Amino acid sequence: MAPRKIGIMANLGKAGLEDLIKNVCNCLVDNNIEILAQTSLKDKIGNIIQEVPLEKMLEEIECLLVFGGDGTILNSGRHAAASGVPLLGINLGRLGFLSEVDVPNIQLGLESIISKDYHIEERMMIEAAVVREGREIARHIALNDAVITKGAFARLIYLELRVSGEPVGTYPADGLIVSTPTGSTAYSLSAGGPVVTPDLDLMLITPICTHALWARPIVVSPSSIIEIELVASMEEVMLTMDGQQGLQLKKHDRVIITQAPYKVKFIKLESRNFFRVLKQKMREGDMRQC
Repeated sequence: MAPRKIGIMANLGKAGLEDLIKNVCNCLVDNNIEILAQTSLKDKIGNIIQEVPLEKMLEEIECLLVFGGDGTILNSGRHAAASGVPLLGINLGRLGFLSEVDVPNIQLGLESIISKDYHIEERMMIEAAVVREGREIARHIALNDAVITKGAFARLIYLELRVSGEPVGTYPADGLIVSTPTGSTAYSLSAGGPVVTPDLDLMLITPICTHALWARPIVVSPSSIIEIELVASMEEVMLTMDGQQGLQLKKHDRVIITQAPYKVKFIKLESRNFFRVLKQKMREGDMRQC
């Protein structure tokens, strides 16, 4: 029987990470599981890890352990989604909405991985294509959101919105957020959007500081085609995906957003409940404990 293989991705800037990963790797190796990791991690952890390119790692592993905050998990999720590899988020950040295990409970997570006692939760992603002068110039995917927003100066931009070919309106605003249910607890929530349970398939359109009383968040089906055109701007405008990938837009650029062709697979443990996590992470006046 071929040995089981598990991958590791990590935010190498987190304090205390090396000792934590060494302990995790030792536990897995003791249970006859091989550890594959991205380039540069082996130098810090040692020969217990096999260092392989990311693409090869995703072809061979049964699951991916991700050490870091939500940003690290977002980045890892975009890579893992296309290969169908499920991931387990181990929170080393502050909020940790996307993580399944906090460091004090890491042993529970390892036991579940070793015994394969877990279930998979699939979460939809979105894909954004940028069309300039009739030609597609970029295409990116996101787990949380696609955001079109203005630069640093206090001037409105004007964004024309269509949904599946139907005109919705022109927004004088600081920008627009198109988010997934996973992203509903991120930037969209700060801009006044609703909280959506992550098991649903839909897209949220949330204006940012709009100068129009009629403009409110909109929920549309996952099969919708969301088209946003930058019709007027006096300053720099950016499209950002998950806050990590960016592209500067020009006047009359169109951003076409649809459901991505694949989903992110998260390893879920029975002890975690969305509303319990929501209550804990959003506890008013107690953010230092998140």
